[in-house]
Amino acid sequence: MDVIDWLTAALGEDADDVLSVDPDHLDAARGDHSGWVADGLPLAIVNARTVEHVQATMRAASEFRVPVVPRGAGTGLAGGANATAGSLVLSVARMDRILEISTEDQVAVVEPGVVNGDLNAALEPFGLFFAPDPASKAISTVGGNIATNAGGLLCAKYGVTREAVLGLDVVLADGRFVRTGHRTVKGVTGYDLTSLLVGSEGTLGVIVGATVRVLPVPQGEPVTLGALFADVRAASDAAARVTAAHLRPAIMELLDGPALERISAHLGEQAIREALGASGGAAYLLVQFDGPAAAADAARASTLIAETGGTVRVAADAGEGERLLAIRRAFHPALAASGTVLIEDVAVPRSRMPEMFDAIERIGERYGIAIPTVAHAGDGNLHPNFITEGDEVGPEVWDAAGDLFRTAVALGGTLTGEHGVGVLKRRWLAEELGPDSYELQVKLKSVFDPLGILNPGKVFG
Repeated sequence: MDVIDWLTAALGEDADDVLSVDPDHLDAARGDHSGWVADGLPLAIVNARTVEHVQATMRAASEFRVPVVPRGAGTGLAGGANATAGSLVLSVARMDRILEISTEDQVAVVEPGVVNGDLNAALEPFGLFFAPDPASKAISTVGGNIATNAGGLLCAKYGVTREAVLGLDVVLADGRFVRTGHRTVKGVTGYDLTSLLVGSEGTLGVIVGATVRVLPVPQGEPVTLGALFADVRAASDAAARVTAAHLRPAIMELLDGPALERISAHLGEQAIREALGASGGAAYLLVQFDGPAAAADAARASTLIAETGGTVRVAADAGEGERLLAIRRAFHPALAASGTVLIEDVAVPRSRMPEMFDAIERIGERYGIAIPTVAHAGDGNLHPNFITEGDEVGPEVWDAAGDLFRTAVALGGTLTGEHGVGVLKRRWLAEELGPDSYELQVKLKSVFDPLGILNPGKVFG
């Protein structure tokens, strides 16, 4: 009996619905939104609908020493959920029930396959929202967000996914079920395994449920402003001044010159002029405030930004605000239309953002590669996008990316702010962590996964 036979028997009457060896399905599981495609084919895909399906898969994998790749919607950007040769793909995308919404406790209990946008649609009638706001929220799942500790536009004010997770239901490598964390706001019993599992990229366990914190929708209408600058350093300085003034925008995004140039070509310069009342700038800063003080905070920020050299437009209503947001939202479509794109992700202290933008410009010139960049300026998370011709990312791009990662770390930052390590960044992981910290993390991995079957080849190689 091989692992497929064993698993088929364990799944029983659900096997026909849950277990797939269709070559097209196997092939599709080899990729994600990073563009990287794993070599070879997995053995099978388990489209789990219940915790028991997940447990049966892990028990089969442990029995036969077969690697397992946990997978959600496949929207990752680091190759962390890509199916590898000879593995079992354990998809939890069909575990998509919202089990509870509690207005009293301000929590939601969900399965991992719940799409971010669907959760917020369900919360809206209660006047609540789930704060993590990745750009892929219309298609990404809560479980995937937890596995990568995803971020997004709202992180500066509301935090990354970790801040929203109170407890997790997890199936371990040997099929045991454990529950971590608490439903309570406070809870310090034992080690914080919940925070350890958040961002673990499927290497420590399979997330099958989550208790997440939800928040009241801010009162009043948000106020949005946009500003054009002569250069990205001035825009970075303006963002830093907003933060230093103790203002807490819900959104603060920065586009550099190469990014704005491509967006202008994609949308048309007239669209930029209509939104901002001006065009021709070399950097764009988008700021949005929410809550009762939104208008007053926007007025203060507008003054600071103008003093730093920005040409500012404060939206008079929601429609104007949407036009300002549309410039930022056009970033990825504009880049996708201009070549093969490697979407990268570094973070630096907010005060060092101007230096990081300078470094990106130098690295682009040194390697002869266009690197349009957008930054979550409120939290120092930058997304340099390497654009090349052809269908593949060549070695010169990875050389440039390595230079960029090391620069971010040298500035007191990190080689990934929200996308995770996966496969694409694992070669630089030890450099950032240092030998002792790296050794500790490898040992932690072995405690949770002594046979080395959970997402092998990811994060730690």
